[in-house]
Amino acid sequence: MAEFKMDTSGSNRRIEPAQRIKRLPPYLFGRLNALKLAKRQAGVDIIDLGMGNPSDPAPQIVVDKLCQAAQDPRNHRYSASRGIKGLRKEIAKKYEQKWNVQLDPETEVLACIGSKEGFSHLCLAMLGPGDTAIVPDPAFPIHNYSVALAGANVISVPLGCDKKFIDNIAMVCENLYPKPKLLILNFPHNPTAMTVDEGFFEPVVDLAKRFGIAVIHDFAYGETCFDGYKAPSFLSVKGAKDIGVEFITMSKPYNMAGFRIGFVAGNKDMLDYLATIKGYYDYGIFQAIQIAGIIALRSCNEDIIAQNERYQSRRDVVCDGLARIGWAVEKPRASMFVWAKVPQEHSKGKGSIDFAIDLMEYAEVAIAPGRAFGENGEDYMRIALVENEQRLRQAIRNISRFVRKS
Repeated sequence: MAEFKMDTSGSNRRIEPAQRIKRLPPYLFGRLNALKLAKRQAGVDIIDLGMGNPSDPAPQIVVDKLCQAAQDPRNHRYSASRGIKGLRKEIAKKYEQKWNVQLDPETEVLACIGSKEGFSHLCLAMLGPGDTAIVPDPAFPIHNYSVALAGANVISVPLGCDKKFIDNIAMVCENLYPKPKLLILNFPHNPTAMTVDEGFFEPVVDLAKRFGIAVIHDFAYGETCFDGYKAPSFLSVKGAKDIGVEFITMSKPYNMAGFRIGFVAGNKDMLDYLATIKGYYDYGIFQAIQIAGIIALRSCNEDIIAQNERYQSRRDVVCDGLARIGWAVEKPRASMFVWAKVPQEHSKGKGSIDFAIDLMEYAEVAIAPGRAFGENGEDYMRIALVENEQRLRQAIRNISRFVRKS
């Protein structure tokens, strides 16, 4: 419970937060967001490539269905906390058609208010004080913060996509007491765009069974792939449903970020734990959005292909432009980000956060500093492919002028 603390004069009272709030580290995007707001209020045209917030519209057929469903008063009532049956059936059908995974829509699929909400509440349902989760570094912030908010501890391992990475996880499991309870993975990866190939998840499942550890796989960018690459689903591995779950979202493939709709699939017990938490916290997603989601899943595969072509073209613009100015960058096979290493002569030895502030101040471009995603992200920057090609070229020109001048 919150408590009142008197100051030395006794004239004012300060309300103290719970310890779980105090455990959270400083929000490293705070300075950047404040500067961006101040710049925009002053009339500066900041090219914002800092957040993976799709700027392209959702498919028109989805918007039309949303408007139609919103007119029906039956959809104004509380909905099903797990998601309506038709929506869960469409997710099960997608998994079977795309990844050859059989799911029971009644017990092995659950709809979330965005995958971020579901991820956070699942950690709350599974972890508590004294528990430990293994999280690769760098990582999407909620992968660490949801563990902290649950009162548990994070053990970081350097991010990888090979046998050495799996061996590092196994070493933690062998030597840590009590044993870790949860392993959090994310491929295609945010922020680094690292990908894995078929066969990667088999030893993960073997490891999880050997050490009695559960797995959460964040598959948010599983359908945002380029150059013919197809991201493998964790659930496609035999035995994966025995020890873990996978989160997917409609935000990225369908440009439905603001709709706040995602899904978790896999282990029935883990879904039941999450459903228990959600039963206390919410009454489900607005039903008109769920109905629109059904239409997206049934009718918008071509829209996903078209959107991926846009991202691939933007990726090429950004990667080619950064390479010309001397940044070390590889063209990613998936995600909506480019992960680039900044030359020391460009950053002048500054950390990635201070360099990101300089870019916004003097180049009028907002990109995410790698340090905001973990210690191993230092010296890198994450660029979101959320603007059109013309704006992206302008951003590269602005950065180039700044580093040449400085």
